[in-house]
Amino acid sequence: MPIKNIVIVGGGTAGWMAASALSRLKAGNDVNITLVESEQIGTVGVGEATIPPFIEFNNLLEIDEAEMMAACQATFKLGIQFSNWGKQGDSYIHPFGGYGYGMGGISFHQVWHRFQAGGDKRPIQVFNLETMAAYFGKFARTKDYQRDDLPPINYAYHLDATRYAQFLRAYAEQRGVVRREGRVADVTLNNESGFVDSVTMDDGTVISGDLFVDCSGFRGLLIEQALGTGYEDWSHYLPCNRAVALPCNRDDGSPPSPFTKATAHSAGWQWQVPLQHRNGNGHVYCSEFMDDDEAHDILVGNLAGKPTAEPNFLRFVTGRRKKFWNKNVVALGLAAGFMEPLESTSIHLINTGINKLIAVASLDGITQTQEDAFNRFTGKEYERIRDFLILHYNSTTRDDSEFWNYCRTMSVPDSLTEKVELFKANGQIFREDDELFTESSWTAVMMGQGIAMNGHSPVADTLEMPKLRTEFDEIEKSIKFVVHHMPSHQEYLAKYCPAPPM
Repeated sequence: MPIKNIVIVGGGTAGWMAASALSRLKAGNDVNITLVESEQIGTVGVGEATIPPFIEFNNLLEIDEAEMMAACQATFKLGIQFSNWGKQGDSYIHPFGGYGYGMGGISFHQVWHRFQAGGDKRPIQVFNLETMAAYFGKFARTKDYQRDDLPPINYAYHLDATRYAQFLRAYAEQRGVVRREGRVADVTLNNESGFVDSVTMDDGTVISGDLFVDCSGFRGLLIEQALGTGYEDWSHYLPCNRAVALPCNRDDGSPPSPFTKATAHSAGWQWQVPLQHRNGNGHVYCSEFMDDDEAHDILVGNLAGKPTAEPNFLRFVTGRRKKFWNKNVVALGLAAGFMEPLESTSIHLINTGINKLIAVASLDGITQTQEDAFNRFTGKEYERIRDFLILHYNSTTRDDSEFWNYCRTMSVPDSLTEKVELFKANGQIFREDDELFTESSWTAVMMGQGIAMNGHSPVADTLEMPKLRTEFDEIEKSIKFVVHHMPSHQEYLAKYCPAPPM
């Protein structure tokens, strides 16, 4: 059956991102796109931080960056600062850019390790532009200082996810997406194919579709409640199953930092996401080791200012649907699965899910090959991200609580064990199946968590030391030059994308 009617069930970030991207199909195609949502159903809105691929999503939609950032109270993000993870008192930044550049066909950290073995005391962080700019509260875009001899800067955003969904709603409706207000009261399946034929609203209106996109959140209204797809539980590896979110003011008048903060506590961790006029905060924790009241008290005790809303308590099970595409239903966002926002991957997984859907879908109809390919590629992506998140918990020396004792001693997937052991041996990291996190990302987190390289690639020992030293010195010098001439993050926001007063 040709696809004439696409129905998106659920709004929020996932629903309106899908609607905005799919609206591009209306140009030159006979296709209708309807999004159904109820204002009575609140959105989760936990994740307010993004990663660099998100910029490409907005560019694809030809969204003006400054306009979007002002509307969404957005700030720039250069990476994530992790505190108290490898051990209490430790802190490191996982930056969005790489360290130095490749030399002699091998990665920079391999050559850096040779320098360290020879007595050079410079930490690897001084060879990364994003890290140094973050530490000094500076920001600029590469296009602001276009010079081939200076390193580029990689960034993403902190944004108000609710405002972003509103921004995209206006975008999508201008391009022909029809929004229907109300709750879905019933789902009708085709007796022969088992496909979803239609959804019935609480006022009795029947909305038929050929392809349905489930953005209904944890409920999985179509993918789970209607189709019974099943769920793969990853709680053994990622035991946190609760979160409490709470926005607050910055009462001390401090400027917004150009990075996210992730601070580990006794049974989980706390995020701080700086927007232009407030902070987004939350505490992710495991109910087996901490109750809700204690989690809330820890969060409130570590805020930068007075809370501006009531706490929002969430329950979740880390994992993924056994199928992301089942029959004529594609699940996105929380309907597809949940992995805590430790590395800001929630919005990214919506983004890549949409990209895969547009890449494999055909308006001529739905085939098993399309469904299988989407599920295979998405499943691998979830698993690679899962392993990266597990690394943060498992690679620790913390023994100050039962939670950390569990995380430190739990069994982990063989795919992660192999990655860690190869890095320990000679710093080698293989990026598999076009996975999200780069070699630099794995290097940053492994080193930051205290995993040491016992050796390096033998190729590093064949390179000429005097030439290498000159290159190292020039890299450090270039980064210092750029950071010195950057404006402060606050100054850049005020000039480029000032948000209106709240």
